[in-house]
Amino acid sequence: MGNDPITALLGHRPGKVIAVHLNYASRAAQRGRTPAHPSYFLKTASSVTGPGTVARPEGTELLGFEGEIALVVGTAARDVPPDRAWAHVGWVTAADDLGLHDLRYADRGGNVRSKGGDGFTPLGPDLIPAERLDPERIGIRTWLDGALVQDDGGPGLIFPFGLLVADLSRLMTLEPGDVVLTGTPAGASVARPGQRVEVEAFSLDDPALTSGRLATDVTAGPALAPWGHPPRVDDAQRADAWGRVPEPVPTPEVRERLAAVAVATLSVQLRRRGLDEVSIDGVRPLVPGRRLVGLARTLRFVPYRKDLFAERGGGFNAQKRAFDTVGPGEVLVMEARGDASAGTLGDILALRAEVRGAAGVITDGAVRDAAAVASTGLPVFCAGHHPAVLGRRHVPWETDTVIACGGAAVRPGDVVVADDDGAVVIPPGLVGEVLEAAEAQEREEEFIAGMVRRGESVNGLYPLNTRWRQRYEAQVPDEEQAPDEAPDQAQDLEAD
Repeated sequence: MGNDPITALLGHRPGKVIAVHLNYASRAAQRGRTPAHPSYFLKTASSVTGPGTVARPEGTELLGFEGEIALVVGTAARDVPPDRAWAHVGWVTAADDLGLHDLRYADRGGNVRSKGGDGFTPLGPDLIPAERLDPERIGIRTWLDGALVQDDGGPGLIFPFGLLVADLSRLMTLEPGDVVLTGTPAGASVARPGQRVEVEAFSLDDPALTSGRLATDVTAGPALAPWGHPPRVDDAQRADAWGRVPEPVPTPEVRERLAAVAVATLSVQLRRRGLDEVSIDGVRPLVPGRRLVGLARTLRFVPYRKDLFAERGGGFNAQKRAFDTVGPGEVLVMEARGDASAGTLGDILALRAEVRGAAGVITDGAVRDAAAVASTGLPVFCAGHHPAVLGRRHVPWETDTVIACGGAAVRPGDVVVADDDGAVVIPPGLVGEVLEAAEAQEREEEFIAGMVRRGESVNGLYPLNTRWRQRYEAQVPDEEQAPDEAPDQAQDLEAD
């Protein structure tokens, strides 16, 4: 028998453990897709355990944790409608949907081995009677070594709990003791041996209604037997396991090249590819001359409303979570609706981002403690300065979702480049193409500038006509030449 609360209550392990693939808006934003309907996978009954330890086999790298709200079926449910489904839930508790990403490739989405290992579904420590909970007001929090990494709940769900139970019951009988794992929000990541993961499910209205903290200590275990699929990971799998957006990540060399190209040049190349609304308008560097290049993380503020601020404005809110989790090379981009009449960050949060290695911060709102923020050395681009705290105008609402900043749509994982002219957003898949074209354009413009310094007229030189292009091509190696300009592109150059 396991040491989980369901086994203790019923005298046997759950008959079925059913897990939802994707069910939080924050997680969907990371994945870059939102499902129209829930999808599921099964976990083994032998994976169920309670608080304790879990072993990461020697030779593996990516033991992922996912804090989740677990529903425990109280009475049998078969073909029940969503509006009556909650009555069949007996209890709610915390779950950690552990998985070995090193074996995900082996089952092509089925997760049989990657998530079915012994001890890979800790539950508990306590059961909350479902009748005492509002199913739309249940929260989930996860800590890694004491640092809060997940904080979400019912308001962030894509598919409500009643729909999940009803959907599953269309084809199968959910029996007492069966468990439904309801999905994980953004913040799921990887735990190494020596680390502790803690998960808590609780009422958002009454914190006393709680599962308690489900603690799991990761230990180093023996290697897997040599038969069957061996562990295997690549950079894409690492990015996915660690919770980063699975998009192409610019290498240090690409970041360095992006930092050497003017944002104005990148803007021209983006426009030529039909992306004419990717500038973050109205923001300027807090300290002129500072540049930034990085991958976007996002934070959205909504307009101040007393009840909304009471709900989400206090404690470890979305703003603080964003600054506390922004990673090396990432740019925190904030949507403040262009309202610069209250601060969206101050010196303490800027210092936190700088210590964590962030590439910078962009907000279409204001900065408070401007001189202190500037002194941290963190590149910050903003719409202005203001002494007021954010609660004067803003409610920190959500992180890691698509936002609108300065009129530009920004998606987590987009590449952001900024200098004294402003900031632009580059879709990850276009970075290489745009960068190469921008570098070629700047080489051509260096040639043009040299001719102007020598006294040449810009007529026919800017942009290059046939005669001048022949002179340029004779002086510059083929691989460094800019492509011939189309007529509309030439007009763009002439107007710059």
